[in-house]
Amino acid sequence: MKVAVLKESRPGENRVALVPQGVQALAKAGLEVMVESGAGVSAGVSDQDFRSAGAAVGTDGEALSGAGMVLAINPPSKEDVGRIPEGAIVVSFLNPLANTELVRALATRKVTAISMELVPRITRAQSMDALSSQATVAGYKAVLMAADHLPKFLPMFTTAAGTIRPGKALILGAGVAGLQAIATARRLGAIVEAFDVRPAVREQVQSLGAKFLETEHEVTAEGEGGYAKELSEEQHERELELIAAHIADADIVVTTAQIPGRKAPILITADMVRSMKPGSVIIDLAGETGGNCELTRPGETTVVHGVQILAPANLPAEIPVHASQMYSKNLVTLIGEFVDKEGNVALDFDNDVIGPSTVTHQGQVVNERVKQALGL
Repeated sequence: MKVAVLKESRPGENRVALVPQGVQALAKAGLEVMVESGAGVSAGVSDQDFRSAGAAVGTDGEALSGAGMVLAINPPSKEDVGRIPEGAIVVSFLNPLANTELVRALATRKVTAISMELVPRITRAQSMDALSSQATVAGYKAVLMAADHLPKFLPMFTTAAGTIRPGKALILGAGVAGLQAIATARRLGAIVEAFDVRPAVREQVQSLGAKFLETEHEVTAEGEGGYAKELSEEQHERELELIAAHIADADIVVTTAQIPGRKAPILITADMVRSMKPGSVIIDLAGETGGNCELTRPGETTVVHGVQILAPANLPAEIPVHASQMYSKNLVTLIGEFVDKEGNVALDFDNDVIGPSTVTHQGQVVNERVKQALGL
């Protein structure tokens, strides 16, 4: 089977779906890889690097011609869907619960679409979990960005001019991105507090040296697969009260709270922003789903009362070398679930990874969650 790897067309995207080590792994499984010329340049991978690993290099049309599988990071554009061979397998992020038009187009094209967002969070699938691998990159980069914009030191310094007290960081949401943000802020010497509606993460937060914030009244909402779910109105009010009591002292705030298939919850109100010290920085990682801050403008930097609010889009693309390596490993491991060592494809929808992550197959939408989103 021929596998096509296209150059990502999303503005600002620097990652590539497959790196040379991934090419070698797929070649061992009997697959032929063709990469679009220039696909890996921004991630530090030249066309020659791909050739040396055993891949062919060509134009996007040459890569897609006769391809049985297409690997990508971002959802294919409408134009790309029309050029994908009918019956091919597409593996990428698809945002299928919101991007319903794309799902319909893939079904019409009779494409077998496997969504990286829908890989289940089970122990066996950890090495295929691209959401987690890319969230790790985002959480790390978010703190570096906050530190770069903060007009203060984060660590404590003892100098001839006196002692500089360490900065304070508040992390809202302690999933993969939040935990990496906590770890990075601690490495930079900040005093860190964190909050999450899932009590199960308390020990993880504390193990990283941060203080886990709790209310007198329970505020918990753990959903399917370990993700957060929406709070009741009363619980949300308690959550906001807790955050308001701590945010005024924070020098940097990183928000990571998202609910699959829903608008991001508001955790920072305009009044909270006004309570913060001028010069403080908020990095809102939920900007693309509406933002956790009431004043967030996705993809923009807003300054209110001297507080900088940044909602960067696609932070993993800012560290493309390692983000690509991690994503490529996720892809190759996932492909191993339906391609044997001789290169034969066998899609088993009873497989506890392939079944839940497949969105369309043979002209039909086959994922129950996506069907509900489409009203089918």
